[in-house]
Amino acid sequence: MRRRTIRPAAALAAAGALALTGCAADPGAPAAGAAPGEAGRTLHAERVMRLTQVHPQTGMTLLEGPVFDEDGHLLVVDVTAPAGEPKVIRVDLDEGTWDSLFTDDRGAYTSAQFSPHDGRLYLTDFVGGAVVSIAPDGSDPQTFFSGDIDGAPMNPDDLAFDPRGNLYLSDSRGMTEGEPLGRVVRIDRDGEEATVLADGLAATNGISFDAGYDGLWISELLENRISYLRLDPEGAVTSRHTAVHVDGGIAQTDSIAVDADGNLYQALHGRPAMLVYSPHGDHLATVEIPAGHEGLESATNVAITPGGTTAYLTVSGPAGGYLYTFEALAEGTRQSNGG
Repeated sequence: MRRRTIRPAAALAAAGALALTGCAADPGAPAAGAAPGEAGRTLHAERVMRLTQVHPQTGMTLLEGPVFDEDGHLLVVDVTAPAGEPKVIRVDLDEGTWDSLFTDDRGAYTSAQFSPHDGRLYLTDFVGGAVVSIAPDGSDPQTFFSGDIDGAPMNPDDLAFDPRGNLYLSDSRGMTEGEPLGRVVRIDRDGEEATVLADGLAATNGISFDAGYDGLWISELLENRISYLRLDPEGAVTSRHTAVHVDGGIAQTDSIAVDADGNLYQALHGRPAMLVYSPHGDHLATVEIPAGHEGLESATNVAITPGGTTAYLTVSGPAGGYLYTFEALAEGTRQSNGG
């Protein structure tokens, strides 16, 4: 099993690079509560709590990767947290409190999800080009996979697991260059073999299986589109096509979640909102935060309560990092809980 104990590294100095990932806040974002640019009803999100403030060391804060653990706590990553500050935050929603689950001096973690194979929490290190796993209590950090794939380093952004525990990554290569160098990568559950399933993508960001595990939805930030990769039973791509063109204006496509009915929740970088589509591409709803909540510029991801419809949205900007809640269109599953 390809796992190594993490060694300390230099302090995080990646805020500039992360501003180009599609995870970072956009100072040119429209005000909260702006009218949706498409048809579909509006779902009004309510503020739950503030988790972070802007870090002086990195000049920003950015919440991502919300995922529920087995005890019902909501775990959230802070992408730009400096060394020693909480990088994985554990939230007790009943008590309205939070504590630090994990920190280190090396990672810039952009997503989180529990593996169905070993029950560990997996984190993507965008800047370090690695996938790290930790025990559910935040202990025992290990490097699951790192290094070049097909001769090129990766910038892993979001992740998804198949039922057997194999890992699928959105690799956001080409973001800085503005070129279609993005990839979708499959890593077997033991971390021994990495395979490029698709390449030539425009800054791959969100990734999620559909409701039946028949294919992958992926968002391409540089083209504001959602693509669909159909898979065979072994996890190989059999076809690929553009599924949804997102009319985001200055906002861009970030992470993706899928509910039990197969609806897609497309987060937006550069606007504190989320678009909801049917699996056939119909725009069903727009999730908006209330007008007057200034200083919030991006809604990066969502977790829908497993077996329930209460959803928690991570929203960030100069005002800090916040959780908002709304009622999803259908129940939460693994595809709407982390990644």
